[in-house]
Amino acid sequence: MSIQMAPVGDTGVLAVFEQKIAEEIGAQVAALDAAVRAAKIPGVGETVPAFASLLVRYDPLATDYDAVAGAVDALAQRLPPPKPDAGRLVTIPVCYGGDFGPDLAFVAKHAGLTEAEVIRRHTGRDYRIYMLGFLPGFPYLGGLDPRLFTPRLQNPRTAIPAGSVGIGGEQTGIYPVASPGGWQLIGRTPLELFDPERPPRYAAGDRIRFTAITAEQFAKLAEKEGTA
Repeated sequence: MSIQMAPVGDTGVLAVFEQKIAEEIGAQVAALDAAVRAAKIPGVGETVPAFASLLVRYDPLATDYDAVAGAVDALAQRLPPPKPDAGRLVTIPVCYGGDFGPDLAFVAKHAGLTEAEVIRRHTGRDYRIYMLGFLPGFPYLGGLDPRLFTPRLQNPRTAIPAGSVGIGGEQTGIYPVASPGGWQLIGRTPLELFDPERPPRYAAGDRIRFTAITAEQFAKLAEKEGTA
């Protein structure tokens, strides 16, 4: 496995993979992240996975760059081939279209598909979580059907409801909290996706599967979740 190590100030090691957004690269990043956390390298604190890199933070008073970089590189060289079904599978119910997904019609027209076909394609595959970012708990997902690639809005919205599911370019994602944003909104989940008082529903390396629900089912789940 070809991975380069680079310093990040005096408190971090960046493990750099091949620089592309791809399923196999994301799986390798997730596998190395899990290996580093399990190894409990002396002085190492948090890890931050991204599309094609892993940042490993350490305490410079307890260790140094050479020790951490050497340990991370050794773990990387011993990683088994990534498994496509690695990570947890997390199911996210989504009510598509209408007020929940005001841009579904545009995405369908852009793709030359019916709205029902967009929903079928969006729910028809699992998505790898490459990284969390932009907002707390915002998952950047890989694996979107190429027919659904849609450019972002020319004029971003100033307010997007929490739970909104969108498409931005070649990716799909979920807004876990209310926020401005420029992705095309195709639906919304009633689940509460970010609560600092609870364990997260998902992490980088997990997979997400969307399932379509009705407005009535949305209302019942929202009441149960406390997101109504």
